Amino acid sequence: MPLIQLTTNRPLDDTDRDAFLAMLSTTVAETLGKPEQYVMVNLTINRNMLFAGSAEPLAYVELKSLGLPEEDTKRFSAQLSDIISDRLGVPAARIYIEFSSPPRHMWGWNGATF
Repeated sequence: MPLIQLTTNRPLDDTDRDAFLAMLSTTVAETLGKPEQYVMVNLTINRNMLFAGSAEPLAYVELKSLGLPEEDTKRFSAQLSDIISDRLGVPAARIYIEFSSPPRHMWGWNGATF
């Protein structure tokens, strides 16, 4: 049930957007060792955003997953920052990433919870 939500002030055309969504989905599945069939990606582009008083390229990311290993968040942060920097032109210093691992009973799916 991994979920990655990425919000940025950067634009993407339709072709780049679809490829980027697919890459994020695959990357999250591989990074977390989870089946891609459970990965959800939410990409919000071209938003009005400021970071440190500037509208220069920036991104906010949320990565949520059951059992997200806290000891791996530094590695996840580096991987996600690299992808966002490469694909969107957002410097790593202008990316915030929030990691969370909700309890199973707090994540619903298919009319039940995990």
